[in-house]
Amino acid sequence: MLVIVMPRCEFVHLHLHTQYSLLDGACRLPELLTLANQYKMDSLAITDHGCMFGVIDFYLEAQKAGIKPIIGCEAYIAPKSRLDKAFTGIDEASYHLVLLAKDEQGYRNLMKLVSIGYLEGFYYRPRIDKEVLAQYHQGLIGLSACLKGEVPSLLKEARFNDALKAADELAQIFGRDNFFLELQENGIPEQKIVNQGLLRIARELNLPLVATNDVHYLTKDAASSHDALLCIQTQTTLSDPNRLRLSSDSFYFRSPQEMQSLFQELPEAIVNTIEIANRCNVELEFGKPHLPKYEPPQGISKEEFLRSICENGLALRYPNDNEQIRARLEYELKTIKEMGFISYFLIVWDFINYAKQKGIPVGPGRGSAAGSLVSYLLGITDINPLKYGLLFERFLNPE
Repeated sequence: MLVIVMPRCEFVHLHLHTQYSLLDGACRLPELLTLANQYKMDSLAITDHGCMFGVIDFYLEAQKAGIKPIIGCEAYIAPKSRLDKAFTGIDEASYHLVLLAKDEQGYRNLMKLVSIGYLEGFYYRPRIDKEVLAQYHQGLIGLSACLKGEVPSLLKEARFNDALKAADELAQIFGRDNFFLELQENGIPEQKIVNQGLLRIARELNLPLVATNDVHYLTKDAASSHDALLCIQTQTTLSDPNRLRLSSDSFYFRSPQEMQSLFQELPEAIVNTIEIANRCNVELEFGKPHLPKYEPPQGISKEEFLRSICENGLALRYPNDNEQIRARLEYELKTIKEMGFISYFLIVWDFINYAKQKGIPVGPGRGSAAGSLVSYLLGITDINPLKYGLLFERFLNPE
């Protein structure tokens, strides 16, 4: 049988915004992946602005299309602390930084960073800072981003020494093999100045380069539609000369051949897209429950901690306990352990206990959980299951 081997793509888009970069990205997943297949691309990244809303859809659709999904995000980085909200405008409040997950740890850290951005650093945008980036950098690759990245922004302002310092700081956070200076060729005059500065920084700090196109829409003729999309975001019109807009029509899904032509004098920047893609191998598992894990006090196991709380509850609920009560407790604890629900009980106990300590009303219990003696001893329920002859097996049945 004749086997036709298709030529392998020699470029990977690592900086790309889908429709999940709300009112900014205009790359719809079905059309995006169809075009990627037309270009014979075997890998593709998603790096939406400050969010991971589209990650699961992208992951599943990319796999169906035979394309390896690379999970990432273009994060917003606060100039100082994520808690500092004294800046006077959206442009001053944050820089951009592209983050790509190499493995499961990187994926978890990426989710953690994005969550911190929304929960702690939100000011115009969901921002993180270098403090938490240093804490959760494991498993991540960083790219210096577009003209709104910290290093490019400083180069635009002719502050080379500051840009050099910022690049070195990021390289120390990620590790020198995991931080790349991002080159783009988009026809913007400032970009040429920035590229020259990035090349100089790469030489002085021995940092690797990578080529991207900061994709916001699929084809060149979609630039005008993207302009209208930004008008909707900023609540203005196309007739406004001061409206927010991309400065050229080059932010589209360029073919590998176009990218190779643009960077023919810097082939290593193209080759590094393949190198990065090969290092990013996140595999998401679907179809089985993922129960959270409870971390007990140091030096004690979850099983021991659950038993100790039950013993305290036993003294409170049944001052005069007997063999029947003890046998029921041992049976329930054994079943809970065998069925893998120890963390579940501890987590529910934790938030119920917190609510009661803070004076937040908690009901006496409902449903089959009321048949559990352990639930009663933990204070999750306030209904005595032995008094009313309630069955534990209605809640957890080992059979």
